[in-house]
Amino acid sequence: MPQLIFIIVVGSVCWLIYKRFLQAAQRLQQKSRRQESERRTGAIGTLVKDPVTGEYRVKRDDE
Repeated sequence: MPQLIFIIVVGSVCWLIYKRFLQAAQRLQQKSRRQESERRTGAIGTLVKDPVTGEYRVKRDDE
């Protein structure tokens, strides 16, 4: 019985690590695509409109 619990815990941890890896890879792919499109168009950054103030600002990497 302890072996079964151990296998379930290890499997769950591996599954969580896998999901985090996929999220990080997707984030990296989106950043790479954005940088490629900025390089092609000669843009310095992507602008985002603030819904509260209505002002535009450069999009940060964590968004």
